[in-house]
Amino acid sequence: MLDVANDRLTGTIRGDIVDADAKAACFSVLARQYADDAVTVAIGDGANDLPMLAAADVSVAYHAKPRVHAEAMHAIDHCGLDSVLNLFA
Repeated sequence: MLDVANDRLTGTIRGDIVDADAKAACFSVLARQYADDAVTVAIGDGANDLPMLAAADVSVAYHAKPRVHAEAMHAIDHCGLDSVLNLFA
């Protein structure tokens, strides 16, 4: 997170840098905590999202880079994020 002081950016970063492994680990924790036996869905656009997408039951590439597009189950290239709902209607 970018650090802010007196309503201005300080030029420093606060907290940890979230990398691909951290995203996947967080996704897995949240899935166990909230999804129980439900289907989990992950949405991403870059290579750093691939481990998280692999951990999901359903993966969606959203206006994604070619590699993510190729590895995800579904891809959304021309609509808004709300179009993910159409996958489950």
